Amino acid sequence: MALNYTRAPWATSYLVVAGGGGGGGHTGVPGFSAAGGGAGGYRCNVSGENSGGGSSAENSFTVSGAFTITVGAGGSGGTDGVDENGANGSSSVFASITSTGGGGGGGRQLAGSAGGSGGGGGAKDGAGGGGTSGQGFDGGTASSFTGARGGSAGGGGAGVAGSNGSGTTGGAGGNGVASSITGSSVTRSGGGGGGGSSGGAGGSGGGGAGGTGDNDNGDPGTANTGGAGGGGGPYNTAGGNGGSGVVIFSLPTQATVTFSGGVTQTSAVVGVNRVYTVTATSTDSETVTIS
Repeated sequence: MALNYTRAPWATSYLVVAGGGGGGGHTGVPGFSAAGGGAGGYRCNVSGENSGGGSSAENSFTVSGAFTITVGAGGSGGTDGVDENGANGSSSVFASITSTGGGGGGGRQLAGSAGGSGGGGGAKDGAGGGGTSGQGFDGGTASSFTGARGGSAGGGGAGVAGSNGSGTTGGAGGNGVASSITGSSVTRSGGGGGGGSSGGAGGSGGGGAGGTGDNDNGDPGTANTGGAGGGGGPYNTAGGNGGSGVVIFSLPTQATVTFSGGVTQTSAVVGVNRVYTVTATSTDSETVTIS
């Protein structure tokens, strides 16, 4: 039987972006740099747009009742004075749709972590972390450079894999994916750039740039984009923190939508629908009720 969209259950379009991974940190020993984090997982079912990892838009989706809603936090960057990966970002959730947090960027001698998009590999023999199918791409691999101050790799983005390090230059973070669910085109889920004597650029969609030269920390990812943090430069540097995610969904204006008290959101009418943009949730138990 055909659904009647003049009342619940309502057909909804969604964009669910997880928190970006933090960039890797570097020891106090001069030498190889740390890698950029991977972007937060990106899931979208807006007709004609793309989801992450090179996938087309997901299937149509209907909602009615009370559901969990969570905006994932970005992962913290690896600290200076310690050879460590950045932390993975946290997942974002809308009903049964979960986007996976981005992978942390590798420390100077460490592989990147797997995530929504994978973190880049640290400059000394580091492999890139894997991305999640339908959400994001892999991180890049380390430079083959064997001398001091080698460049590390960029983290994967929702739209493109992270670039490899090259000599003393850090790889660029992978670019994100654009959506017009809010009425204007916005790119989100960019990977973090790898550190180096010349740091790699952050991927479009909120990715932070890698540290350039000694004592230069990686830049943070942009809040509410799922952009990842950049990796630290070649000497005693911290990785940038990943940016938080976002949950956006669109419903007919007739729908009634009620959020629990710990949800930070705005809404606006776009065409015949109202679009809700959720930028923060204070706990993992927040809900939205749709009727």
